[in-house]
Amino acid sequence: MNRSRELETYWKILEEAHSLLRNGEKSSRRMPHFKEVNPISEELPNKEKVQEKKLTPDKETFEDNFSHTAEADAEAEADAEEAPVAGAEAEAEAEAEAGTEAEAEAADSLEMIRREIFSCKKCRLHEGRKHPVPGEGSVNPKVLIIGEAPGAQEDAEGLPFVGRSGKYLDKWLQAIGLSREEDVFIGNIIKCRPPKNRDPFPDEQQICMPYLKRQIALLKPHAILCLGRIAAQIITKQEISLGKIRGNQYQFEGIPVVSTYHPSAVLRYPENFRRPVWEDLQRLQRLIK
Repeated sequence: MNRSRELETYWKILEEAHSLLRNGEKSSRRMPHFKEVNPISEELPNKEKVQEKKLTPDKETFEDNFSHTAEADAEAEADAEEAPVAGAEAEAEAEAEAGTEAEAEAADSLEMIRREIFSCKKCRLHEGRKHPVPGEGSVNPKVLIIGEAPGAQEDAEGLPFVGRSGKYLDKWLQAIGLSREEDVFIGNIIKCRPPKNRDPFPDEQQICMPYLKRQIALLKPHAILCLGRIAAQIITKQEISLGKIRGNQYQFEGIPVVSTYHPSAVLRYPENFRRPVWEDLQRLQRLIK
């Protein structure tokens, strides 16, 4: 048996012994006697060296594996620590998104109503209008202001309460700490101007009121301010004079209602209406505090 043959036999017996020991068995095979051979350093007759067979990972491989395992454990611990924070952040983001989605839904619904009003031809008023006036303002208003119908300037611009009456109304709001842009939504019972500013007919009121009711349901104002006799009578369902309506407590769809004179009337007769209007505005201010 030459030296190479001896080495092959030697390694096979070592592997078999290692396998038996690993399986909990004792080898019954006796090891043959060989001349001591250093498989690493002793040269074979053909000048080649036998490479040592590694039964276990070397130090470098072990340290490298350990390093990867330690990094993975550290990452897992960091993830576990960050999980509650990430969960809280996700919850906060979800709440913010829900609020944003709710606002978007209200805005989209109001926009839907606006488009319906622009295309509405349910009554005779569409024939002579220049622009319908759906209303404008905050989508989360403290106060919903309701007038009777657009006038000539509102019809020309498509916006509610513009011109002298609109500027005067802005002063009223400022006097009780309200902003037209941030705190109120302004609309009308009728969305199109009646010819020569006549009172709207009953059928015109019935056709337009569903638009206003939908707007109120979406806006959910804290209070309603009716400006002028027609708006006050329709909202309070009282066929009496505005002088008798104002000062009394009414509700519309569960929302408290304050009624007062129209800004244009106060501009024409300031000595008659300025004081009662201020009293009504103070009543409104108390309701929304």
